[in-house]
Amino acid sequence: MAKKQFKAESKRLLDLMIHSIYTHKEIFLREIVSNASDACDKLCYQALTDDSVGLGRKDFKIELKVDRENRLLTVSDNGIGMNREDLENNLGVIASSGSYKFKQEVGDDAKDTDVIGQFGVGFYSAFMVADHISVVTRKYGSDQAFMWQSDGADGYTITECEKETVGTDIIMHIAPDTDDEKYGEFLESWRLQELVRKYSDYIRFPIRMEVSKTKKKEDSPEDKPEYETYTEVETLNSMVPIWQRRKSSVKPEEYNKFYRDKFHDYADPQRVIAVSAEGAVTYKALLFIPGATPFDYYTKDYEKGLQLYSNGVLIMEKCADLLPEHFRFIRGVVDSPDLSLNISRELLQHDRQLKVIAANLEKKIKSELVKLLTEDRAGYETFWKNFGRQLKYGVVGEYGAHKDLLSELLLFYSSTEKKPVTLDEYVSRMKEDQKFIYFAAGETLDKIDRLPQTELLKENGTEILYFTEEADEFCAQVLHAYKEKEFRSVLDQEIEEGAAKRAEEAADAHKAALDFVKEALGDAVKEVKASARLKSHPVCLTAGEGLSFEMEKYFQAVQPDSAIKAERILELNVDHPAFEALENAVTADPEKAKKYASLLYDQALLIAGLPLDDPSGYADLVCELMK
Repeated sequence: MAKKQFKAESKRLLDLMIHSIYTHKEIFLREIVSNASDACDKLCYQALTDDSVGLGRKDFKIELKVDRENRLLTVSDNGIGMNREDLENNLGVIASSGSYKFKQEVGDDAKDTDVIGQFGVGFYSAFMVADHISVVTRKYGSDQAFMWQSDGADGYTITECEKETVGTDIIMHIAPDTDDEKYGEFLESWRLQELVRKYSDYIRFPIRMEVSKTKKKEDSPEDKPEYETYTEVETLNSMVPIWQRRKSSVKPEEYNKFYRDKFHDYADPQRVIAVSAEGAVTYKALLFIPGATPFDYYTKDYEKGLQLYSNGVLIMEKCADLLPEHFRFIRGVVDSPDLSLNISRELLQHDRQLKVIAANLEKKIKSELVKLLTEDRAGYETFWKNFGRQLKYGVVGEYGAHKDLLSELLLFYSSTEKKPVTLDEYVSRMKEDQKFIYFAAGETLDKIDRLPQTELLKENGTEILYFTEEADEFCAQVLHAYKEKEFRSVLDQEIEEGAAKRAEEAADAHKAALDFVKEALGDAVKEVKASARLKSHPVCLTAGEGLSFEMEKYFQAVQPDSAIKAERILELNVDHPAFEALENAVTADPEKAKKYASLLYDQALLIAGLPLDDPSGYADLVCELMK
């Protein structure tokens, strides 16, 4: 029995593959099971035109056997098998794929099979965990069986042997444990069951293994029960994935159970999105909108991505490229036979098919959210509480590239409706002569509602959107306008065309007092002006162009030492008694007038939610003026 050598190039490739191509050693079982599935599929395909095969699809199977004492793991199939020539071509030449050749031969009919292999290297991944592999195989239509044996890069032998049935047995001698690697885990029943369910759960042939179970002894007393262990052959995989079934045939509770089990969530999904596409790229997808926000969702530890399958075999646990950042909350699976996989099948090549699938899924998710918004408003508001912030981040991110896609999905609290509303709803209620979408930003709805700058607008029946989250104002800046209606803050700019004229007239009438206050406050404020927006309040603080006070707070929170500050413009209500007292003191008691100016400025800072420069000084000043 002469040992044959791999070609030099093949020896280098085998060494590279064992040590470099695959990231996780556990992948070997996926590869060996996939090869067994391919063998079954080939004979199943042949049975369509060859009645002598005598097997139907339901008769094919894959079996796992463990011999812990001798450290042997065997994967058997009753598929098409191999002869000597097949062994030479498929196992003696690395990167020669019999499955790939089969798909080339059957051409368009390959779509009726689930043949997975492409590269001819998956088999050799077993050498990551095994120090010796024997392949015992008998090809359909032949009475002769052969055994291929190898310890790895040293070469291989092929000898005749006995095998009663058609098919292939892959017998792997698991390597001894080392300080760094515990290869023995792949002889543990629980570990093999775990790997089959993780990677090969949707192989469409049953994967069976004898497993140990425990049951109560028949004659065991109830008060002191005794148990016994027995073995039973069990099918480890579910075979038909739920996403391959018609949606009409799947009950909601089945989807819910699949979601909870698959993604380890305690809550049912809020919405199920089933996709079946054929055309440039064929794929099926089953997507879920979670019913609750994952505890780590808004942390750096959260990983987005969909589970990616090719013909029912798990390729990637989380394929981030299938989801845009603004829909990162989606969970689900995508299964496609058209993917261009790399050699290890652990990573996906960035190709046209992937981009097409991702673009289609983005459109589908958007349409489902619009449908939820229009058909189930309460349900959408629940979704918004969970993931609305993510959509806002999506508007702001990538320089506003997705603002047109997401703008109609946004909700903001309305001063008149007392609930979240869409921008479409706001615009539909605008007064005929109203040019702007008004908003006010603050820490809470209650604080915004009491802001002096909102009083006149609310009295006139003008609707205001209340912004309470960091991203809200950034959204308004990025959107700039919605349906040709510009966003305008009631806190930072003049709110109507006539306001500037009224303020100018008031400023002329009270110029001396306003100039006095500016001189008293110095560089603390950019400008002191008469306000046309105040009614019952004496003072307010507005920001200049660009940065708002809420943005200033955000940057201060992110970077406490930041020197970024909004401009401070002090607006005084010249019709308020407090201003009258100030104006009288300017001439009668200038020192007291300076204290009034300081007091009003500090009050404006407090109303705006900004820190006082000298809290103790403010308290002392109030007490002094109360004497």
